[in-house]
Amino acid sequence: MSRAEQPSRRTVLAAAVAAAVVGPATTAGVADAEEPAVAPARPVDYRSWTSYTDWRSGAAKGTRAVAGARPGVVIAAPAGTTDYTDPHTGTTATWEYATWTSPVHKLRVPSTEAIASWNAHTPAGTWLQVELHGTYSDGTETPWYVMGRWAAGDQDIKRTSVDDQTDNKSTIWTDTFAIDDATTGLRLVSYRLRLTLYRKPGTKLTPTVWRLGAMGSDIPDRFTVPASTPGLAQELIVPRYSQEIHKGQYPEYDNGGEAWCSPTSSQMIIEYWGGRLTPEQLAWVDPTFADPQVCYAARFTFDYQYEGCGNWPFNAAYASTYKGLQGVVTRLGSLTDLETLIAAGIPAITSQSFLKEELTGAGYGTSGHLMTVIGFTADGDVIANDPASPSDEAVRRVYKRREWENIWLRTKRYNASGKVVSGTGGVCYLYFPARPTPRQRKALAAVGVR
Repeated sequence: MSRAEQPSRRTVLAAAVAAAVVGPATTAGVADAEEPAVAPARPVDYRSWTSYTDWRSGAAKGTRAVAGARPGVVIAAPAGTTDYTDPHTGTTATWEYATWTSPVHKLRVPSTEAIASWNAHTPAGTWLQVELHGTYSDGTETPWYVMGRWAAGDQDIKRTSVDDQTDNKSTIWTDTFAIDDATTGLRLVSYRLRLTLYRKPGTKLTPTVWRLGAMGSDIPDRFTVPASTPGLAQELIVPRYSQEIHKGQYPEYDNGGEAWCSPTSSQMIIEYWGGRLTPEQLAWVDPTFADPQVCYAARFTFDYQYEGCGNWPFNAAYASTYKGLQGVVTRLGSLTDLETLIAAGIPAITSQSFLKEELTGAGYGTSGHLMTVIGFTADGDVIANDPASPSDEAVRRVYKRREWENIWLRTKRYNASGKVVSGTGGVCYLYFPARPTPRQRKALAAVGVR
């Protein structure tokens, strides 16, 4: 199982981050030029920057846009140097940095929550930081919130979320911006994202960022959701991996495989799209362990502050380290959305929490768990690769449509003690090709991802 979902899964640790990155001054924002005239019915707004035009539209300090088959942003000439003390190692090092700041994006859905995600290449000797700065509906502004400090590897820095970020109107819960009291009517109405790219001084190294985006949402409080009508009978052939067979392995990564639902699910879909690890990449894994790629995924999605592998953007960023793949974190509105994706050949990783009796056939209850939706039966029931299974062979499960839809999409639920706690409200990870087919692009656009 993973830990409890936000906010119950997002436990703010008592220790503050030992040191902050010295960042550049705030950059004046420029509003997006492509805001629609009418707000959509969907209570989710995912916006990303991916094209050469997108990267040219931002405010650059030491960065430049690069064209090509996969446009991105890189360090051109550093804007300066800064010292960073890694709170998880105590090591202080000097880094050159450069920044890219997005235009202001006016949310089509004034939001109670926002989650950033990114896709990047960070060669050894480089890393990146993502920040969010927003405007509230009362006209005041948020601080620059750190949404993640990330590197694909773990030798230069320990990838980390940052705790204890709040302005008493909103708080960062590991990877999620959340309005503290949504009942006041306060909402996030616009935001900018800032990338800071770091490299070892005196080198020509650079991170390359291909996708940067954020999902804003205002999901109403609900214990149940309307039932959708089945519309698809199809199953994708996705590799099956159990997290449970890794129980006790590499306990430094969130106590071993028992908590590895997120990286195990990620690895299933990565391999569905053809992603493979080399023997050299897996050389550090004990050769007696089955499915060593799951151990690898756990190590390279691990958030050293959260002390777990369930950081949503870190999983999407990990997927993008595989050639030709990209990943986003968003919310979907119904099983109809999932059917649209499955019909185009795109499986999804979904986050849900439930009591044992709320999901027939699961055999367990959880305060937060990730599984992979791979299809639907003729009756509309959900076919899922559930990593909380005793073996790889047992991973494929069929869950009742109505039960599954409700535990995934609700925002409120009762735990085993009868206390009202949160649900995830349709959070999912989507991994798909860097160059989707026309049918895949159409399906992604239908669920708000471009």
